[in-house]
Amino acid sequence: MLKILLSNDDGYQAKGLETLYYALCRVAQVEVIAPEQNNSAKSNALTLHSPLYVRQAPNGFRYINGTPADCVHIALTGLLDYKPDLIVSGINNGANMGDDTIYSGTVGAAMEGYLMGIPSIAFSQVDRDWVHLDSAVRKAQELVRQLIDQSLLSAKPWLLNVNIPNLPYDALKHPKICRLGRRHPAESVIRQVSPRGETMYWIGAAGAAKDDADGTDFHATVQGHVSITPLQVDLTDHQHLGYWAQTVARLG
Repeated sequence: MLKILLSNDDGYQAKGLETLYYALCRVAQVEVIAPEQNNSAKSNALTLHSPLYVRQAPNGFRYINGTPADCVHIALTGLLDYKPDLIVSGINNGANMGDDTIYSGTVGAAMEGYLMGIPSIAFSQVDRDWVHLDSAVRKAQELVRQLIDQSLLSAKPWLLNVNIPNLPYDALKHPKICRLGRRHPAESVIRQVSPRGETMYWIGAAGAAKDDADGTDFHATVQGHVSITPLQVDLTDHQHLGYWAQTVARLG
C-alpha cells in the first residue's frame, strides 16, 4: 500500500487535519506528523536555535513543537524508517492563493517534501471555519486517488497548491489548472497598548485580490472550481537576467 505523510500548519488537533486523515486512509497508509500549535504564515521556516521534541497524541498522531517545515524535515531525515510516496499538507482553515503561498505554512510543509524529492500537495479551503469540510475532504481524496491511479507518484517530484471553495459537493465544479493571482498590499498594522503601557503591533489582514483575472486561482474559486496551481521553487527572474547582466556590467 502506498504511504502518505500528512501534516499541516493549523496544528495536530485541527479539524481539517483529522477529517482529511480518515479520508486518505481509504486510499493509502497515512501517518500524521504535525505542529503542536497553530503555525500559520510560518512559510518554510526551520527551527535552528532551540530543541524540537516529538510527542504522540492519544489518537496516534505525532506532533512537534516546531514549524510545518520542521515536521516534514524531521520526518524525512530521521524519524521515519521509510520514504513516503506522497506528502500531503492540510486541509488549511482558509485560502492559500496568490501571494499567500509565499507566507503559507501549509504550502511550506508541502514544499519541504518537494525539496526532499517527494511529490507533494497543499490543500486549503477558501473560507475559514470549516464550512462544507466534508465536501472539501471528498474532493481532496478524489484528487489523490486519481494521481495514484495515473501512476504520477512515481514521476519526477512535483508540488501542487490546491484551493477548494466552501460549497456542497454537488456544487463544486471541475478542477482548473491556474496561475497564482496577486493581492493588494496588506492592511495597516494594528496598534494596541498592553496592560503594562507598552505599544503592541499586530500584522494587518491580507489585502484583497488585485489580479483575479480569468486563469488565476482567485477567479477559478469564485466561479466554484477547485483551483490547482503547480508550483516551483526557483525564484530566479529568468526573463530579466540579460537586463541585469548589462546593468551590472555598466556599474562595473
